[in-house]
Amino acid sequence: MRFITLSLLATLSAPALAADVQQLTAEGAALIPPFQQQLLDTVKAAMQEGGPVKAVEACQLLAPQITAQHSQAPWKVGRTALKLRNPNNAPDAWERQVLEQFAARAAAGEPVMELKHAEIVDGEFRLMKAIPTGEPCLACHGQNLKPELAAVIDQRYPQDQARGFAPGELRGAFTLRRSVENSQ
Repeated sequence: MRFITLSLLATLSAPALAADVQQLTAEGAALIPPFQQQLLDTVKAAMQEGGPVKAVEACQLLAPQITAQHSQAPWKVGRTALKLRNPNNAPDAWERQVLEQFAARAAAGEPVMELKHAEIVDGEFRLMKAIPTGEPCLACHGQNLKPELAAVIDQRYPQDQARGFAPGELRGAFTLRRSVENSQ
């Protein structure tokens, strides 16, 4: 299902629109690895410094700053999930629909690492790329959390739902957006 405003349809032909989406997809996808790497490096450093409890603290305090650093105009980047830890990362209606599609595609056997979706919605280019649960994620998002860690998570994130994952499962997604008008 594609959402394209009538004014955008009037200004772009189908081939031009497809080329725009392809170009913006490549541009947006290139922003994900450095964002992901900085998040991973931050959590790994905290784990080495003080274990999973320190990693939870670092994630809560530093992830929003890292997200802001990588949200350079005209792009806005973030993370979201169906099972949230941080309510500030709640998906909007479009993101929820894409996450549900990712979950269905993964359940049908499509590799989580390959799940990606891009489209133009209400004058914005939107891109999501799935995040599979990696081995390092399991200390804080896995099925067998240590009681002292669970207590820290409960204190910092009272509405946490982001537990019980197994390796390779859909953990969430990177989400990117920008105005289509800025890409012309």
